[in-house]
Order: sequence, then C-alpha cells, then structure tokens
Amino acid sequence: MHFVEAKGLLTGGKGWLGMNVYRGCTHGCIYCDSRSKCYGFTHPFEDVEVKRNAPALLEAALRSKRKPCMIGTGAMSDPYMHCEEELGLTRQCLELILRYGFGAAIQTKSDRILRDIDLLDEINRNAKCVVQLTLTTWDEALCRIVEPNVCATSRRVEVLREMQKRGIPTVVWLSPLLPFLNDTEENVRAILKVCADAGVKGVVCFGMGLTLREGDREYYYAALDRHFPGLKERYIRTYGNAYDLPSPNAPALEKLFHRFCAEHSMLHTPEDCFAYMRELPEKNEQLSLF
Repeated sequence: MHFVEAKGLLTGGKGWLGMNVYRGCTHGCIYCDSRSKCYGFTHPFEDVEVKRNAPALLEAALRSKRKPCMIGTGAMSDPYMHCEEELGLTRQCLELILRYGFGAAIQTKSDRILRDIDLLDEINRNAKCVVQLTLTTWDEALCRIVEPNVCATSRRVEVLREMQKRGIPTVVWLSPLLPFLNDTEENVRAILKVCADAGVKGVVCFGMGLTLREGDREYYYAALDRHFPGLKERYIRTYGNAYDLPSPNAPALEKLFHRFCAEHSMLHTPEDCFAYMRELPEKNEQLSLF
C-alpha cells in the first residue's frame, strides 16, 4: 500500500454522499469491475492507495453540511480490506459519521466489519446504518477461487445474522453471476434462502450475468485459464468482445429471483434497494417509532 494526501473525499448530491477511503483492493475477486481501465488507475490495483487524511477531510465536510444524510462507502474499494486492521481509517470515519448525526451504508465482503458492530449499532440507533454484503457463490470451493482473499460465503452469512441480532438492516448484492460457473438455480436459490432466513431487507441484482470491459476482461480471462482450462474459449465463442455477458439461464433465474424475493418481502429491484439505502429518516420520524 501507499499513502496520499487526498484533495477531497465525498462525492454525490442532495440526500446522498459517497466516499472511498481506499483505492484499489487486495481481495483478488476474479470478476472485479473496479480493475477496468476506465477508472484511471495509475498504480497496480493491489497496491492500495490510502487516503491518510480521509478522517480530516470527512470532518471538515460534515461540519459544513446543514442537514445530515446517508453516506455510502465500498462501491469501488472494500472499506474492510486487510490494511484496515492496521490503519483503522474506516472506523475513524464511522466515528465521525456518528458524532455528526449522519447515516451510513457500508458495502463489504469482509467479516472485519464485525469489529465495528457496536459502532454500527450506535449509528443505526442514532440515525440509520445499512450493511451490505456481497454473496455470489454458495459452493465453498468455487467461492475460494472466484473470491480468493476474503472470507467464504458461509462466514458472510454469519455476519448477516449478527447484524440481524442487533436490528441493523442488511442488503445483499447477488451480482455478478458468472456464466457457466455459478449461474445455476441451485446457487441462486441457496443464497436467497439464507437471505430470507437472515431477515435481509433487499437483494441487489443487476441482471443474471457478468459485465467485462478493458482491464477487467483480461484479468478475468487469465483467471479462467488458471482454474478452468478451455472456459475462456467458450466465453469468446459465446460473447465475443461484448460488455454485457448474460447467463444462458438468465430468464429462468430472473423469474426465480423476483418470485422468491416477493414471496419473502425482500426488495428486489436496484431502484427500490437504493431508494431505501439513501433515505435517512427525520429525527421526529425515528422518535415516533417509540
């Protein structure tokens, strides 16, 4: 990793702000879109860029805001990578979010988030906190290949259950489903079942398939060559150089997904999930619940 003095931290508009304390990632997920060249990385993706002044930038920004809102993190780089154990910058930022009365929506694949569960609980009681976990692959052996440097799906389900015990709402990201690998009814149904059992508020799924673009595609295909010889050629025959790679099973999986979520009262369109995560109740609305 390397350190920089960032000029800014928050992005977004009215009612919603985003931040990334880190840039790059060490999880090694073979499908990661953040590797794509369009994001303009000038350093190796695994050489994580650390915005060492992130807490100071965040505090200055929050002081200037007239009205609290939700702050999202984890869209580009996981806030609970390995370096967070040593640096604790995500925790420092969450402490500021709590202090200034803002809400938080955190996206991760790591069980390191449990270290901060007391803090997340406070944020949720004071404003609102939504924890988002990515679950793509139920089979543990396959999960270790496609998401090699992060805890397995079963451990992430334990995280969901711990959040449920605290009353912290959760959202699961089902995307991406990798054609010819985890795009099966068995896989999707298993993930949805544990979501329902863990009381998940919603499931985000941007179609039953995968997207690939320059930078991401090359890394993904190299991983296929290492672990699944011959599969890259099947991808090329099926999809050519396309950006959108829908599963051949997409229609059936879409039907299963929407029906299951509706039956178990889970939000199941990206629009509904994002609307929920971006909404910060007024203080008087929260008090009225009690």
